Amino acid sequence: MAAFSAERWLDDLPNHAIFKQLRGKLHLEPNLNERGVAKNLTFCLGGDFFVWDDADRVFYTTNLRQLNSDDNSGNYQTLLCINPPLFEVCQVLLSPTQQHVALIGKRGVSVLELPQRWGKRSEFEGGRSDINCKTIPVAERFFTSSPSVNLRQAAWYPSETDEPHLVLLSSDNTIRFYGLKSPQTPAKVLSLSQSEDDSSAHPPARSYAASLGEIAVAFDFGTISAPTRQLPGLCSKEQQVYPMYILYENGETYLSYTSQTNGVSLSKPVGPLPMYPAAEDNYGYDACAILCLPCVPSILVIATETGTLYHCVVLESEDEEETGAVEKWIRGTEAVPALYVFECVELELTLKVATGEDEDPQEFDFTCPIRLHRDPLCQHRYHCTHEAGVHGVGLIWVNKLQKFLQSGEEDKDGLQELAAEKRCIVEHILCTRPLLTSQSSPVRGFLIVSDLSLGATMICITSNFECILLPLLSSVRPPSPPLLCSHPGPGSGSSPLRGLADDSFEQHIRNILARSSTNPLVLKAGDKDMSPPPPECLQLLSRATQVFREEYILKQDMAREEMQRRVKLLTGQKNKQLEEMALCKEDQMSLREAAERLADKYEDAKYRQETIMNRVKKVLGSLQSQLPILSNSEKDMRKELQTISDQLKHLDNSIKQVNMKMEYQKTQVDKNAPAARTTVSLNAHQKKVVQDVLREQGQQIGDMMKQIKDIKNHVSF
Repeated sequence: MAAFSAERWLDDLPNHAIFKQLRGKLHLEPNLNERGVAKNLTFCLGGDFFVWDDADRVFYTTNLRQLNSDDNSGNYQTLLCINPPLFEVCQVLLSPTQQHVALIGKRGVSVLELPQRWGKRSEFEGGRSDINCKTIPVAERFFTSSPSVNLRQAAWYPSETDEPHLVLLSSDNTIRFYGLKSPQTPAKVLSLSQSEDDSSAHPPARSYAASLGEIAVAFDFGTISAPTRQLPGLCSKEQQVYPMYILYENGETYLSYTSQTNGVSLSKPVGPLPMYPAAEDNYGYDACAILCLPCVPSILVIATETGTLYHCVVLESEDEEETGAVEKWIRGTEAVPALYVFECVELELTLKVATGEDEDPQEFDFTCPIRLHRDPLCQHRYHCTHEAGVHGVGLIWVNKLQKFLQSGEEDKDGLQELAAEKRCIVEHILCTRPLLTSQSSPVRGFLIVSDLSLGATMICITSNFECILLPLLSSVRPPSPPLLCSHPGPGSGSSPLRGLADDSFEQHIRNILARSSTNPLVLKAGDKDMSPPPPECLQLLSRATQVFREEYILKQDMAREEMQRRVKLLTGQKNKQLEEMALCKEDQMSLREAAERLADKYEDAKYRQETIMNRVKKVLGSLQSQLPILSNSEKDMRKELQTISDQLKHLDNSIKQVNMKMEYQKTQVDKNAPAARTTVSLNAHQKKVVQDVLREQGQQIGDMMKQIKDIKNHVSF
C-alpha cells in the first residue's frame, strides 16, 4: 500500500490543474515560425515542481509529495513577477544557492528571487495562492541599446558560497559576468574574438567570422581544480578555480580559468585545444552545445546540429611539439590540455524509414540545435533535447577508463579491455517529429526528479503542455554500495572459480540483448484532429516492426540459443560432477573403513605398549635394587632421613622442656592462687597485657603441636 501511495503522483501530475490551465492558453501564442526551438521552462527544487507560463509571465508550483496524499493534492501556488520580463522566455535555470531563478531569452535575462518558506508544509509564505516575487533585470540596458545582439547562452557561475553571478554569451562574441548587486554593469568582460585587434570587431568583421565558424556558440564550466601557472597574479595557490570550456561553431574548443575569490577573475583563453586522433574535417562543423561531465578525468560532450556527439576525455598533452604549435592568445610554458575523442555517436533525430520493401532508409539532411542536460542522479549519464525529441546517453566505459588511468603504465590488459569495451548506450526516449515532413513540435520542458523518495523519473512537457513521465535509462545507473552478503568470507560455500571470471553469464546475456536503436514514444504534432497520411503511418509502422524484429526478436533468439548452449554445457558438467561425486563417495566409504581398522590397530598397539613399559619398569627396579652400591637418589634420600631424625630429636627435647615448664608454672599458680585472689587486683591495661602474652604462648604451643604432628606424619610415611 505504501508503494502504491508513493507512485500516486505519477498519475495525478499529468492531469493537474496547472497543465489544464496552460493548455487553455495555447490559442494565445503566436505562430512566428514554422520550426520551433526546444525550450526548458521547468525545474524541480527538492519535491517542488515549477513550470513557467510565458503568456501570463508567472510561475506555477506544486509539491509532488503532497500529490501522494489526499489533502490538497490539486492545489498550487502562483509566483508573480513584480517586474515581469518583456522578452520570450526560452529557459529557466536555478542558481547553485537555490535561491534565485534565471529567466533566459534571446533578448534578455531576468532573475526571480524565490520567496521564504514557513508553515506546516514548508510552503512559500505559508501557502498563499498568489505571491509577489522580486525580479531583477540583468543587462537590460545593454540589450536595449544593442538591438542586433542576441543572447546565445546564459549560465550561473558554479560557486555555491560566493555571490551569485550570471555568465552571458552574446552573439557579439563576448562573455560577460553580471552580479545581482549591480545587474546593469558587467563585473568582467571577456572578448572571444580571434583577431589580434579587438577594436576591429565591427559588424562586417563579425559576419565574416561567423561565416567561417569563428564565433563562440556555447560554454560550460568544469569541476573545481587547483590554479595553474597560467594564473600567476590571478589568485593564490590555496584558492580554487573553475575551468571554462568555450566552444566555437567550427568545432574548436578554448579554455579559460575563472575565480571568484576577490571579485571575478579570468585568464585569457588558450586554444584551440588539440583533438586526438586528428581528423581532416576537425570533427565536423555546426557545433552548437558543449557539456562537461563531473568525472575524473573530465569528459567533454560536444554536440553538432547534425546530431553528432563527440565524447572527449580531457588529459594533459604529452606532445610538446604539437602543443607549442597550438595557436593561442597567450603563449606560455604551461602545457595545454588535449581532447582525446573516445567515441562518436550519431543521434537519430528523425526516424529513418524505408520507402519500399527493398530500399534503404532515406537520408535527410535534418539539422537542429541540441541542448545538453546533466543527470543529477548519475554523473556518467546526460540527456539531449532538440526540436525532434529527447535522447538519453549513458557512458558505461567511464569506470574502466578510470581504473586504467589509475593502474600502472604497463597495464596492457587494461588497455585491451578498454579498447574492447562496449560503447555508450543511446536511448531514443521521445520523438516529437517522426518524419521530416511532420510538423515541428519541440518540447517545452525537461527535468530529472532528483528526490529519490519520489523515484528516478524523467518529466517531459510537450508543445501542447502534456506532461509525460518516463523512467530513466535503466542500463546506466550510479554504482550502489556493496552489501555484506555480496562478499562471502573464506568459510562460505561460494565457488572459488567465480572470482576468476570478470564478466558473468548474466552480463554476457545483457550484452547480447543490448539494443543499438529503440522505438521512442512518438507524439503527433500539430492539430490533434488531423491524422497523418497513410503513407507516413505505413512508414512508421514498418520502421517500428523492423526495430522490434532486429533489436528484440532476433536478439532474444540469440540469447535463447546462447542459454540453451549454456544449459547443455552445464548439464554435461553436472553429470560429470555427479559421476565424480559417486566415485568420491565410494572412496570415502573405503577410507572410512580403513580408518576404523587403523583405529582398532592403534588401540591394540597402545595397550601392548603400556604393558611392555610396565614390565620394563619392574625389571629396571629389580635390577637397581640388586646393585651393591646406592644410587645418587638413594643417597640423597638417606641424607634427608638423617636430617629429619635429628630434627625430631631436637623437637622432642623442646617438647619435654615445655612440658616441664608448664608443670612448674601450674604448681606455682596453684600455690599462689588463694593469695592472689585476695591480694592481687589487675587494672584494664594489665589484663590486656596478660591476655596478649597468654595468646602468644598459646599460638606458639599450637604451632609446635602442628610441627610435631607433621613430623610424625612424615616419619610414619
